[in-house]
Amino acid sequence: MRARPLSQVYLLPLSSHPRTLAAGLEMNLLSLEVSVSLGNSRPRAGSEATRGEIPSSRRAPDAQPRALGVGMCLESIQHVYGAQHPPFDPLLHGTLLKAAPKVPTTPVKAKRVSTFQEFESNTSDAWDAGEDDDELLAMAAESLNSAVVMETAHRVLRNHSQRQGRHRPREAAEPEQTPEPSPEPPVVPSGDLRLVKSVSESHASSPPGSASATVPLRRSPSLPSSATVTLGVSDPSALSSSALSERDASRLDKFRQLLGGPNTDLEELRKLSWSGVPKPVRAVTWKLLSGYLPANVDRRPATLQRKQKEYFAFIDHYYDSRNDEVHQDTYRQIHIDIPRMSPEALVLQPKVTEIFERILFIWAIRHPASGYVQGMNDLVIPFFVVFLCEHTDDEDVDTADVSRVPEDVLRNVEADTYWCLSRLLDGIQDNYTFAQPGIQMKVKMLEELVRRIDEQVHRHLDQHEVRYLQFAFRWMNNLLMREVPLRCTIRLWDTYQSEPEGFAHFHLYVCAAFLVRWRKEILEEKDFQELLLFLQNLPTAHWGDEDISLLLAEAYRLKFAFADAPNHYKK
Repeated sequence: MRARPLSQVYLLPLSSHPRTLAAGLEMNLLSLEVSVSLGNSRPRAGSEATRGEIPSSRRAPDAQPRALGVGMCLESIQHVYGAQHPPFDPLLHGTLLKAAPKVPTTPVKAKRVSTFQEFESNTSDAWDAGEDDDELLAMAAESLNSAVVMETAHRVLRNHSQRQGRHRPREAAEPEQTPEPSPEPPVVPSGDLRLVKSVSESHASSPPGSASATVPLRRSPSLPSSATVTLGVSDPSALSSSALSERDASRLDKFRQLLGGPNTDLEELRKLSWSGVPKPVRAVTWKLLSGYLPANVDRRPATLQRKQKEYFAFIDHYYDSRNDEVHQDTYRQIHIDIPRMSPEALVLQPKVTEIFERILFIWAIRHPASGYVQGMNDLVIPFFVVFLCEHTDDEDVDTADVSRVPEDVLRNVEADTYWCLSRLLDGIQDNYTFAQPGIQMKVKMLEELVRRIDEQVHRHLDQHEVRYLQFAFRWMNNLLMREVPLRCTIRLWDTYQSEPEGFAHFHLYVCAAFLVRWRKEILEEKDFQELLLFLQNLPTAHWGDEDISLLLAEAYRLKFAFADAPNHYKK
């Protein structure tokens, strides 16, 4: 049977309607590509496509040519690349995206959504101050009306300042207040921490849009920031300091008994650590829960000595290569990012800066699949601070003078920090590989989760065109370290260390509870700029352990409801 010309094969009739015409053209082009891959046309002889090889521009130097079968015509073998240097080829990527099978979906209203690559390209220079910045600013000033720009900027900042003023804690107000006869309960300026009902409960108890659909959980204004809410006590402020100290002492004794045995029961240690770890035993508890130390007490000293020796062998072997051409960009970026970390009083000390540079550079060299990515530097701080607390008497380690700490102690703290950081990053490394797929997936899951638990907040963000990637990317990339004080991060990590896949999985539910916690303030904002400014500068400076405990309790409730029921994500 004679083969028909390619121009007469697979082509679909085209309608005169513009939208149908575009769809028909797309299907015809796709048919032509499939036809070529099946052998209905004859590509140029000797080309890489004819031979079924990976294009030389995409092939690694040591990769061998490999034939592609019919089912493999749209696939290619790719090495793993770091997130900072993606091997982007517009022609190849365009072909792959165009030829990818289309999944049938329900028609929805067309909406312009930025892809992750566009977002990354638009923000890739956010940290860098190039030589052309002044020129670009001058060009922008010429093309915009300066009066309009200044008026808009002042309006947004003024409105944001007013919002921030209303969110300040009541403790910062006048100490004496005149009692008013109103029976209304006092409103907490920092926003009500809410226990959101499930969707079924909300619909059963109140009509849609009703203010009673959710019940706010308010904190007593008399509750000190360092206190802990205790069940069964009507007024937490009535707890005496002696009662608090007795309870803390009792918890500390339980930890010491558990840690002092010949073999530590890690499962029991996780249960005990979920609600917080006392400061005197936090360092050894974190090392055990992260898998850095063995459960057997007798093996711990030898393990510590061996791992510390191994780390400094890495320093001797790799650190001198930081000035090599292949590694100098990585080291330069680390050197730029460290001074931006907080607390500045601790980080900017020369010894601490050198320690962080060594830790991050060695990790990047030994993990080429991702290399160093901005955001990793923040994750060093909690481990370093907790392990340093073991060897200093300063109450506030944020301002501790590291120069007074013995050199051998600092070396041990540095090695322990490196290994615990490695354990953490091993569990979330897909957050930092090419295109950061872990973060993309988690941001999408966060959006779906918020849509299910509080559709009004989700709809409000969508109406003002606020995309979750614009504020939640940092939540996932930095594990909320830029959103809450360091003391709260350490308390949060007590629970993350206790949870199975706490940093990778439970963190998603913490972010959902964290967003819904600001429900009232979010719904009050009626402008894109003000919404984004609020979400990127949340008023958490006054937060303490009780705020984190309530946040974790709500996150656990969400996990209990959704983690084992993935169909709940869907309507």
